Amino acid sequence: MTTVLLLRYPQQDYVTWRQELAGESTGILIARVATRSQSRQTPATNMWLADHVTSASDEASIIFITRDTENASIAIITLNRPDRLNALTPEMGPLYAATLQELDADPSVRAIVVTGAGRGFCSGADLSSLAGSTDDLLSYVRGQTVQTLPLVALTLATPVATAINGPCAGIGFVLAMSADARFVASDATLSTTFARLGLVAEYGIAWLLPRLVGLPVATDLLLTGRAITGDEAARLGLATGSSDPVASALTWAREIATNSSPRSTAMMKRQLLQADSLTLSDAVPKALDAMAEAFTWPDLAEALEARAHKRAPQFPDPPGRD
Repeated sequence: MTTVLLLRYPQQDYVTWRQELAGESTGILIARVATRSQSRQTPATNMWLADHVTSASDEASIIFITRDTENASIAIITLNRPDRLNALTPEMGPLYAATLQELDADPSVRAIVVTGAGRGFCSGADLSSLAGSTDDLLSYVRGQTVQTLPLVALTLATPVATAINGPCAGIGFVLAMSADARFVASDATLSTTFARLGLVAEYGIAWLLPRLVGLPVATDLLLTGRAITGDEAARLGLATGSSDPVASALTWAREIATNSSPRSTAMMKRQLLQADSLTLSDAVPKALDAMAEAFTWPDLAEALEARAHKRAPQFPDPPGRD
């Protein structure tokens, strides 16, 4: 049983709390809570326990983090507004991005898995947030950058997987596609949905989607805004089909956390992100420079030593993450 200690804080005043549970295999647990209403705020000392992460209070909009019980170097982010299919409020988007960046800076984290509580992954933006004044919406949009949006996952050193367990639309679709690996349930539904709301391809998805599935498929999904099943998403190459996407995402994350050098994965993510903007004549010298740098790392020696002794490698944390 996973025990999670959550703290409740006023909206937009979220904090991180960490505690090592003595005698537990759950590792470090982190919880973030942003309450829906300032009128419901309670002192930071008002703590409450949940026996399972899915039993968190419906009175709060929550993004919380636990550690994988089999490998504590894997952080699991859960979007928790199950009554709204985990629709994002204006506060939750930047909070999600900030959570990713904090985990990326934590040397104890080797991989991240993102999923949604209940029967949904993320149904998009909470539509009530679109009913505000035009000035408010413009102010919100113009205040965003890559670092405050779901696309920030692409820029992280840490590998990220999304487990698409149910409805996934709009900004939720962008959030899901921004991961390094995506796993989807066959009965999940996915949609860009922007065209059907009189909007545009938001949050950089017009840049990302053709790189995942090619321009013709990306054009179809964006211009029609049609919903597709998880099975079709798998056939199109958007994600890997799975009967249990969370389990599949954790298997992928454990493989990386156990066997891959974090320096190597960080460098490879950077290479992949830069690849489309480079010509072959530019990419090869950069690859050779990266290879020369890798030969100076202690990781290769550790990998060879581990293979010689038939054990799992104990790769060091990369510099700059402690």
